[in-house]
Amino acid sequence: MNATPPESSQGMPGAVRIHWHLPARRPYVTYFMMVTCILVYLGQWLSQGLLGGDLLIALGAKVNSAILQGQYWRLLTPMWLHGSILHLAFNMYALYVIGTGLERYYGHGRYLALYLLSGYAGNVISFLMSPEPSVGSSTAIFGLIAAEAVFIYQNRHLFQNARSMLFNISSIILINLILGLSPQIDNWGHLGGLIGGLAFAWSAGPLWEAAYQADGYHLSNQRRGTQAVWIGLGVALVFTLLVVLRIGWR
Repeated sequence: MNATPPESSQGMPGAVRIHWHLPARRPYVTYFMMVTCILVYLGQWLSQGLLGGDLLIALGAKVNSAILQGQYWRLLTPMWLHGSILHLAFNMYALYVIGTGLERYYGHGRYLALYLLSGYAGNVISFLMSPEPSVGSSTAIFGLIAAEAVFIYQNRHLFQNARSMLFNISSIILINLILGLSPQIDNWGHLGGLIGGLAFAWSAGPLWEAAYQADGYHLSNQRRGTQAVWIGLGVALVFTLLVVLRIGWR
């Protein structure tokens, strides 16, 4: 990637290198989530064979009546549970395609916060709006999609084709929300994941700024980790308050 620096001593501009200081080289969190989801699904499969029923689904699915009785872990555990091998395969493919690149820009800690907050937000909105049980990591994955769109938009000066990239992401979101109108799909969970990912990414996602140095332009993130921590806590608090209000209204 080349850029034009200030004029040289001869009065002629020249091309220089741009250095990206990425916070993560390997997407370890993405790999961890994929491996744990696969292992959990193996546990689901074994429990069906040994016990005649899916014990992990019974204990961890988003079930509104159980949450109202105090089983609040069900707002998080559905991110690791899947209803079928096809469901798992589709979500793991989406997680790999979207997550591996996004984690490199976000860094491990910030990306993990984004993933968990998105999944939590999706399950909270599903709890508020849908009476049906649900499972799946797609709540978190929709948050990743929203965060990718925010990252491209807020750093659009770095991408030559930012407009087309945003159009493609918007199309993916719209198509999946339309497909989510099927009775078997928890569209409220998807929408909640989008909202959670958007809320975190807008103020805590990487914001790159270029500074010219002798060896070229250096791009670095202007949003520090402490800011991401406070934004993450704020987003989690808002969705937790929604749960508290829902429980108080029953």
